[in-house]
Amino acid sequence: MEARMKNPAFVLADTTKGIQTIYKAIYQGGVPQELLEIIALRTSQINGCSACVHAHVQNLKKSGESDERVGNVAAWREAPFYSDVERAALELTEAVTRIADRSADAVSDQLWDEVADHFDEQQLSAIILTISITNFFNRINATIKEPAGASWA
Repeated sequence: MEARMKNPAFVLADTTKGIQTIYKAIYQGGVPQELLEIIALRTSQINGCSACVHAHVQNLKKSGESDERVGNVAAWREAPFYSDVERAALELTEAVTRIADRSADAVSDQLWDEVADHFDEQQLSAIILTISITNFFNRINATIKEPAGASWA
C-alpha cells in the first residue's frame, strides 16, 4: 500500500516547525514519555490509524514497555497492567477522541475531576495536546491513506 501523497505536514515546511514546537512543549509538561505514547496509541487505535498505531507501538517497545502493557492498551479497562493514573488518562483520551459520540458534555465534570486529581495543569495541558495532535495526525493519515511502517521524513 502506498500513500496518496506525501504527508501535508511535510509538504508545507512551516507546518513541521509548528508541530515540532508543540511536541517540545508537550515533553516539558511533566508527563512521562511512556504515558504520552500510551495515550497516543489509544487515540490511534480508536481512529484506526495503522501508521500511528505502528509508530506508537514501536516507540513503546523502544522505551522498554512490556508486551503486556503495549498489547492490552485497547482493553485497558479489563487488563491489570495500568495504574489508576494511567487509567484516568486513558479515560480522558477516549472521551476527547470520541467527542462526537457523546452528549454536549463530552468530558463530564466527574471525569475532569478524576483526571485533575492525578495531574496538575501543566500535565493536563500535555495530555490534552497529545490527544489533540494525535487526532490531527490520525485524520491526515486516514485522508492520504498512510500505510503502517511508512517513513515520514
